[in-house]
Amino acid sequence: MRWFAVYTSSRHEKSAANHFADRKIETFLPLYRKTYRWPKRSAVTLELPLFPNYLFVHISLERRIAVLSVPGVLAIVGRGPAPAALPDEEIESLRDGLALKAFEPYPYLVAGERVRIRSGVMEGMEGILVRRKNDLRVILTLQLIQRSVAVEVDCEEVEPVAVRHPNRAPSTWTDPAV
Repeated sequence: MRWFAVYTSSRHEKSAANHFADRKIETFLPLYRKTYRWPKRSAVTLELPLFPNYLFVHISLERRIAVLSVPGVLAIVGRGPAPAALPDEEIESLRDGLALKAFEPYPYLVAGERVRIRSGVMEGMEGILVRRKNDLRVILTLQLIQRSVAVEVDCEEVEPVAVRHPNRAPSTWTDPAV
């Protein structure tokens, strides 16, 4: 059994997760909280999917028909006609990290400074370091579904990832907190 990303119709992630639970299919739908404030109305806190249109199922490939028959499910993400499994470590890190850190969606990134988280439940995860106001965040990317999330970190929790370019001298990494 492996983890697979499932692509759903817009705003059908929660109902698909409920259908999977009814069918005894293990799912993971990462959610985050967002507070909306409208003029002349009270604030409302919503739980929204961290990866809009996606959720994750833990299945063997023989059960893919059961997954595809769920209302709102459009496809199992893959390369070409075959579904592509996600590394178990990515899903487990996301599960563990959601309970301890503040996650929020972030646009998919292609370029930037790569860092590795060196402590805590997210240890070993690599991403892009960015600054938002006075906070540092690491942008973690799930390549298969081309989605990213931002997680708050302290500068002591990250270290640079050495990227070697054959035609360039190694660059030095400076602490963004300085």
